[in-house]
Amino acid sequence: MSFWNRYQEYRRLLLMGEKRRKRIYSFLEGPGQRQNELWFAILVFWEFITGIRKLHFIGPCVTVFGSARFEEDHPYYIAAHQLSAGISNLGFTIITGGGPGIMEAANRGAFEAGGLSVGCNIILPKEQKENPYLDQYVNFRYFFTRKVLLVKYSFAFVIFPGGFGTLDELFETLTLIQTKKIEGFPVVLFGKDYWKPMLDMMQKMADQQTILSEDLNLFLVTDSQEEALEYIQKGTFTKFEINRRKAISPISVFFERRLKKRVKTIS
Repeated sequence: MSFWNRYQEYRRLLLMGEKRRKRIYSFLEGPGQRQNELWFAILVFWEFITGIRKLHFIGPCVTVFGSARFEEDHPYYIAAHQLSAGISNLGFTIITGGGPGIMEAANRGAFEAGGLSVGCNIILPKEQKENPYLDQYVNFRYFFTRKVLLVKYSFAFVIFPGGFGTLDELFETLTLIQTKKIEGFPVVLFGKDYWKPMLDMMQKMADQQTILSEDLNLFLVTDSQEEALEYIQKGTFTKFEINRRKAISPISVFFERRLKKRVKTIS
């Protein structure tokens, strides 16, 4: 285990102490003492700095969201594994929440295909452990800082079936695109049957004019990995000319380094 990973593990154990955990998770309980509010702001700032520093050289990414509860024999796990391998072969780094289920499947697909695999793991009272298919990972205390970095480095988003957290990530991403806070990056909802009730609700929203009818064109709903890959490729390489972007070089004096790809382990 590298020095950095040992440090991360030590920090995780330290943060799980009862008093520290209470301080970290009590910031939404209303006004606190001024020194505690200042400490919270410092922690948030440090979390952003740490995340940006570690993810600065991971290259253009595709973020994969989905449930942490699917086992490796589940059809959606298998689909996420295969689709992520295909996305990795396009030249993208796969970035996920770093945990089990769909996150593990996506990281595993990239890892075994010889691509880069990155995780943004959340520290929870019931500890979420990083999956073993990560070239790089960052631990976060706060969901909102984690979501910012899951969006910041990505040129496309793939959303597999999931629960409250997945829906939160989906609708925040769509809101950022809808309000033009980020570019109109491709968004893929995988699993037509699962998403159908939500799509019906979205159509009702359009009918009631709480969203525009063209907002329903901000994403693709599909069961086809080939269609998803084509949609991502057209919406990234063609639209944003990613392959022509000059890569940012690490500066060794700042102890910066670029992630290196591994040998492909699956065909």
